[in-house]
Amino acid sequence: MPWRFWAKADPPPDDKQQTRQNETHSPPSTPITTSSSPSRFTPSQTVAFSLVTTGTALGLIRIYKTRLRRIPTIAHLKPTHFRTRSLYGYVTRVGDGDNFHFFHTPGGRWTGWGWMRGISKGKELKGKTLHVRLAGVDAPEMAHFGRPEQPFGREALEWLRGAVLHRYVRVRPWRRDQYERVVCTVYRRKWLVWKTDVGLEMIKRGLATVYEAKFGSEFGGKKEAYAQAEEEAKRKRIGMWQKPGLLGKLMGRKESSESPREYKTRMTAQEEAAK
Repeated sequence: MPWRFWAKADPPPDDKQQTRQNETHSPPSTPITTSSSPSRFTPSQTVAFSLVTTGTALGLIRIYKTRLRRIPTIAHLKPTHFRTRSLYGYVTRVGDGDNFHFFHTPGGRWTGWGWMRGISKGKELKGKTLHVRLAGVDAPEMAHFGRPEQPFGREALEWLRGAVLHRYVRVRPWRRDQYERVVCTVYRRKWLVWKTDVGLEMIKRGLATVYEAKFGSEFGGKKEAYAQAEEEAKRKRIGMWQKPGLLGKLMGRKESSESPREYKTRMTAQEEAAK
């Protein structure tokens, strides 16, 4: 539509007005920082950050030393390890009815110890395990040092092998014994839920007795439970408390209620008499 002749054209903006328009529509400029600009943190914030970092590092070191550092032999056990904590590891060898060799695996399979199954049958772990003695129990003796095998010694050994050999168990150490073994209460998981006391299970099956030595005995607070389990096994006549059947009598097995402690005492007396 053409402009009317009386319409006046807008006057051209002066320089000041143009400058104000440019300043209004122009994007804000980004401040330029230089290396000489002051720090974003105040001195108190810097000190607090340093304290938190140092405390975190010290805490991680302590967790490693107390929970994640492996204990290769009994010589590396410190007094703080006894009666205050438990150890998780892999059973590499069962030597008798009441002791075995234990490879400490701190953190378990979640920290990469799954390779244990592949090498545990070889000699790679020799000198790198703890010799564990079951606390509070005494299994029938196997034949060694010229002594004959005690009845049910072989059965106790085979049961312990089936229960813990090449498996992960948790042990609670109590003390060292005179044979440089660590006396422990031993637990194994069943169906990932129930925790079974291995020593108590052996007593219930008549494959071990309550430890009878007057000195150096350790029960971990379970002596009464072990004694009750032994009395129940005797009452049921199972394991070493059972009477031999006809086949057993034909094979020469005699009824015997001799405990491992009584057996060792008798053998010692015979050896002294022979000398």
